[in-house]
Amino acid sequence: MAEPYRLPEGGRIDRSQPLNFTFNGRRLTGYAGDTAASALLANGVHFVGRSFKYHRPRGVLSAGTDEPNALLDVDRGTGRRDPNNRATVVELTEGLKLASQNHTPSLERDIGAINDRLAPLFAAGFYYKTFMWPKTAWTQLYEPIIRRAAGLGAAPAEPDPDRYVNHHATCDVLIAGLGPAGLAAALAASESGLRVIACDEQSEPGGSLLHDATAEIDGQPGSTWVAAAIATLDARENVILLPRTTAFGYFNHNHITLAERVTDHLADPPKGLPRERLWQVRAGEVIIAQGAHERPLVFRDNDRPGIMLADAIRTYLNRYAVLPGDRTVIATTGASAYQTARDLRAAGRDVRIVDMRLREDCGRELADAEAAGIEVLTAHTVVGTGGRTRVDSVMAAPIEADGTVGATRVLSCDSVGLHGGWTPAVHLFSQSRGQLYFDAGRDAFLPNASVQAEQSVGACNGAFDLAKCLAEGDAAGRHAAGLAESTFSSTASTSYAGFQPARVMPTSGDVARERAFIDFQNDVTAKDIKLAVREGFESIEHVKRYTTTGMATDQGKSSNMNALGLVAGTLDRPIPKVGTTTFRQPYTPVTFGTIAGQARGPLLDPERTTPIHDWAASHGAVFEDVGNWKRAWYFPQNSEDMSAAVLRECAAVRSSVGLFDASTLGKIEVVGPDAAEFLNRVYTNGLKAMPVGRCRYGLMLGEDGYIMDDGVVARLADDRFHVTTTTGGAPRVLSHMEDYLQTEWMDLAVFLTSTTEQWATIAVQGPKARDVIAPLVEDIDIAGPAFPHMSIRQGGIAGAPCRLMRMSFTGELGYEINVPAREGRRVWVALHEAGQAHGITPYGTETMHVLRAEKGFIIVGQETDGTMTPDDVGLDSLVSKKKPDFIGKRSLARPDIVADGRKQLVGLRALADDIRFEEGAQVVDDPAHAIPVPMIGHVTSSYASAALGHPFALAVVKDGRLRINGTVHVTTPEGFAEARIVSPVFVDPNGERVHG
Repeated sequence: MAEPYRLPEGGRIDRSQPLNFTFNGRRLTGYAGDTAASALLANGVHFVGRSFKYHRPRGVLSAGTDEPNALLDVDRGTGRRDPNNRATVVELTEGLKLASQNHTPSLERDIGAINDRLAPLFAAGFYYKTFMWPKTAWTQLYEPIIRRAAGLGAAPAEPDPDRYVNHHATCDVLIAGLGPAGLAAALAASESGLRVIACDEQSEPGGSLLHDATAEIDGQPGSTWVAAAIATLDARENVILLPRTTAFGYFNHNHITLAERVTDHLADPPKGLPRERLWQVRAGEVIIAQGAHERPLVFRDNDRPGIMLADAIRTYLNRYAVLPGDRTVIATTGASAYQTARDLRAAGRDVRIVDMRLREDCGRELADAEAAGIEVLTAHTVVGTGGRTRVDSVMAAPIEADGTVGATRVLSCDSVGLHGGWTPAVHLFSQSRGQLYFDAGRDAFLPNASVQAEQSVGACNGAFDLAKCLAEGDAAGRHAAGLAESTFSSTASTSYAGFQPARVMPTSGDVARERAFIDFQNDVTAKDIKLAVREGFESIEHVKRYTTTGMATDQGKSSNMNALGLVAGTLDRPIPKVGTTTFRQPYTPVTFGTIAGQARGPLLDPERTTPIHDWAASHGAVFEDVGNWKRAWYFPQNSEDMSAAVLRECAAVRSSVGLFDASTLGKIEVVGPDAAEFLNRVYTNGLKAMPVGRCRYGLMLGEDGYIMDDGVVARLADDRFHVTTTTGGAPRVLSHMEDYLQTEWMDLAVFLTSTTEQWATIAVQGPKARDVIAPLVEDIDIAGPAFPHMSIRQGGIAGAPCRLMRMSFTGELGYEINVPAREGRRVWVALHEAGQAHGITPYGTETMHVLRAEKGFIIVGQETDGTMTPDDVGLDSLVSKKKPDFIGKRSLARPDIVADGRKQLVGLRALADDIRFEEGAQVVDDPAHAIPVPMIGHVTSSYASAALGHPFALAVVKDGRLRINGTVHVTTPEGFAEARIVSPVFVDPNGERVHG
């Protein structure tokens, strides 16, 4: 099918490469070099989507990244479907499938369009007002409906099949934007031989020169100058040119992030290439040449399909050889839109200009337009438009001397160009923490004081004349490269520039009742902004969130200055007093894949397994995730459920012997002449005088006095310690230790090494533990008097070197055997075989939790919550009263820590034997108390117990130790259950069993 609005020649498209694509199933054609937007317009398709709130028909507004309307679902035929793609930046490829969004059942017949009729119900802030209502049956009915209606495109259900990569780079000069200013900067900076990286978000550098048919530089067309500049830069080995690459974030120390689209423009990309690449660049100097965004005009019904920004019409005409219409009205308050009108007239199209400025305020642009036979209505305003799925008329009226609006004149048209001035793109500059100032003459915020090594040039610096853009770019490039003062002498054609700001076009109607759109995507109108101010929202950030203006995918690029000006006018304040919203990253939408990087499957969050993992798996273990570790949870037999398996395992450990894989414990080797002094400062208890061959359980506090971690410290020699930590705490503890060594105690000679992966740790626990290990131990006397509880010896076991620790986390006679990881499975198997005669039973982490809880042993992170002190959990005896200092000591004397009423660790026994409390259940004194019921504590651990014959729990309760033998009430799914507070030690309270 022929393209009815494609010119027979011209443009930068490749007419030798026709491309087929579809829109909502309709087959269409375009050319290589087209965007989805230009191809749709070439086929006469203007109605491409529905607005978010009112579901009004919307068409293409812009030609670049600031597009708020034409958001499409894109299927590239590679198994990937992306929603919310801006049609103006999607490059056309063969077989591309485009679909409109935000409608049911179809674009043309959308039941959501009823919202347009019900617009009075959806005033600014209606979300807040609606959801703040009392929770009633009515709200339960409409809330799910509103939530389902939220959003635009539908997220894909399939996994992303594409590959994304991350690349780090450094350069002397980075240039963001390759319009005329950016190219001039790149040419100048690269003369020095310094490394230059220059990027531009478009498919080719050139910026406005790609569609400015009248621009000349040094007597040659602007496009010719661009081609020569690119050829020069390509030939310089010190230059990296990155088209299709957006600089989207500016961070400290000149750290710039770039998103490079590598293959989206290819219908059949070569295998191995990523879809997108994230560049993280550290630059010596940064030159920002982002350009400026054209502002739309605000008047009634300014959102119909066919209404576009004037410079966008010029872009489609000259770059893509596409006519947005046959009869165009240009509505403007500035000069540059006249060039669009002249280009349309040169293409043989009917065009008229409606200019709000007085005739005497217009410059040479007016004379040039009238000389070209263009009708210009000066001192006129646009008061509205006609049409539905495409504009068909503009209502214009004169502005009288007293400011009133005269009789309306209807101008027939099929396209409208809007120009309300230019807004410099100061996003990256602001992200760099640079300070802005408001230039009233250009009605814009412009870069002022730079904080980092940065320069802004061209239109983003308020330079709208081509010659000035080139001169600024050249000077910035030379300065960044440390070259001599610029001798730049190029000449350029003069640009039409200057505009008169207008927040809302003068109208003959009631502005408070008309719908003049400021934010097109979110359907924010001028009256919404005024309503927000009337309701007390004066901060521009509050107005933004209350009305949702500027929160669309274009992030306010087309709407923010109109909104700022309207707020300032309504408050009768100067614009600088109103300020701007925050320019956050990213500058334009960036895919999650680009930010997250390459998909690595299981390696994205690597699983850590112990040397005994495969044996446990082959023996039916069920595993749980503990951090990154896979730990055997329990070992079911004969179709046991978890409860039965854990009770069996617990009984075996208490009566005979159990085998447990403790390899995941954090292990740190602390070595050096000052190792003892260092550990004495890190832990609460005295470790400096601990004899070689002994172990101590230690508590580690943060500076706030709260428990941070716990573990066992074993002394191997005067200057060497084997330190264990909790499984999840190993990295944190090592970092904590290193922090103090490197920043506080630099005088101590201590070296820290993580050895978690070096040692496999096997716990043998139970009354028969010694009998099991005795035949296998080499060079160690394990008799009771020779090897007392909390001791460590080095020797061998089953032919492997080992560090043998006599210690217990179950309250039973126990040993922890540390052998090299490569020997872990072999030694485990030898122990398992040696234990068969004694009824040895492998057990998992759940059984370990039950056994330790029966003894009242805490787990950091379960009995503690970041606010527990040693005294709170009954371990005040571990706090040395003799040491001059340790980390957290001073905090233990804080008034809040020694005050009455702190939660303390206790045991709980339900009065009914069949009740097992849920972990996290709240503890109260009086469940009949009026709501809110005061909470005095909560359950931290709760288990069934084979040794006790009934469930039990640990809890932290206010003044818990004073409440022993008292009763409390604990929440259950059915209500409350009565419980007695008891000692947290349920099994072997005198600690006799640990000695065997």
